[in-house]
Amino acid sequence: MILAVTYRGDDHLPPLRRALARRGVGLEVIDLADLAAGWRIALGDDPASWGLVRARAGRRAPTRLDARSVSAVWWRRLSPIGVDPTLGAADAAFARAQYQAALSDFWRGTGVRLVDDPAAVEAAEGKPLQLVRARAAGLAVPPTLVTDDPARARAFLKRHPRAIHKPLQGTDEGQLTRPVDGETLRQLAAVRAAPVIFQRFMAGVDVRVTAVGTRLFGCAVDARATASPHDFRPVFREARVRPCAVPGPVAAGIRRLLSAYGLWYGALDFRRGQDGAWTFLELNPAGQWLGFAERTGQPVAEALAGLLLGEAA
Repeated sequence: MILAVTYRGDDHLPPLRRALARRGVGLEVIDLADLAAGWRIALGDDPASWGLVRARAGRRAPTRLDARSVSAVWWRRLSPIGVDPTLGAADAAFARAQYQAALSDFWRGTGVRLVDDPAAVEAAEGKPLQLVRARAAGLAVPPTLVTDDPARARAFLKRHPRAIHKPLQGTDEGQLTRPVDGETLRQLAAVRAAPVIFQRFMAGVDVRVTAVGTRLFGCAVDARATASPHDFRPVFREARVRPCAVPGPVAAGIRRLLSAYGLWYGALDFRRGQDGAWTFLELNPAGQWLGFAERTGQPVAEALAGLLLGEAA
């Protein structure tokens, strides 16, 4: 059995479930929002006895998850840990911290394969460090400044008048990558409220590379003729999408970068210029892959199923 830790209704589950079923392997899902209500955790002094048990549902026997029944964990998308709704705010925060501590040891203590280790995923989410490590891995990166200092921001934008700004975290509609324009410059004092990423705009075609173990699936997304050439996410269905090869030096850099973080999986964004040069933009350690696979026909779900089962790439 494979365990997927993700939210209810995650549309990435069905294709993975089908890919695993073709190998005769089941997929069990745990939504952390249901943890306190539907599961019981038991960790003794012998890790062989550690387990999570879901209460009996109807006539079905209780589901037990431990090192004997689970061969790998797919750490996908997390809901806030659900606790007893009658607890006050302080007690609820305390309860979540206890669950977090117990689960942290459970994932590692049972010795199952983690794709990926939650600690590695968390470490890889910091965008400034991503750029440092990407450069060290041999990937080209754009001139970038992360700051809450309007004067430093203004000096950077003077050197790089064609630039974008984006949040360090967040993917909501109001948190997309946007061009620096006159309105941005007039409101530059607002960066005192929180750090912002400013980056030289790199013209070209976006490329999403989905890394699954040693396999790399390149997907070129040309949004240049759309209403959102700086960020393809809101216009993905309008953009031209094609599978593409990943050049050898870029592929080697990607693998070095993922290895630096201890990741098996990663969704990486690049900008490919007219001269064919690839510039690294960011890494999403638990990023989306389904939409790209659907548009290109690339077997990402099959590759992920193989990775979780320890198959050779």
